[in-house]
Amino acid sequence: MSDEGTKNLLIIGIGNSGRSDDGLGWLMLDALNKQFIHVDLLYRYQLQIEDAELLSHYPTVIFIDATKENTKNGFFFKPCHPNNGLGLTSHMLEPETILWLENQLYKTKPATFVLGIEGKKWGLSLEPSEMGLSNLSMARDFLAQNINLILARKAPCILS
Repeated sequence: MSDEGTKNLLIIGIGNSGRSDDGLGWLMLDALNKQFIHVDLLYRYQLQIEDAELLSHYPTVIFIDATKENTKNGFFFKPCHPNNGLGLTSHMLEPETILWLENQLYKTKPATFVLGIEGKKWGLSLEPSEMGLSNLSMARDFLAQNINLILARKAPCILS
């Protein structure tokens, strides 16, 4: 990938739309695709080691995934910090591990954030829960209202 034409923000939606609320990350990308045209969006079932190289082409990256955590606002938004390679040998890589790999190999150190959207239903289904959709709406509004702060690396944090 060349730097020519690369946008300033990469948003990676993680999930599986066939497992109800596990697809909230993808649903967020669907919504953002209509709102933001100067953003690169990437759908992932799970993160891969190769994603570290992709991160190196962007100054700002947001990972979006559903969470089983109980959150005060239906979602959380927080900075992503490298985790020293924890879980590197697992098939299920965390954003913190991908960021650590990027920092070790490519050293561009993008500003990186995690947006976790609280879900309730995780079984086989194409339909997200009402709670998941409500939380998705609140998270989408938060992102739309704060995108300029996020790009300036001054993002407000909403923790669970």
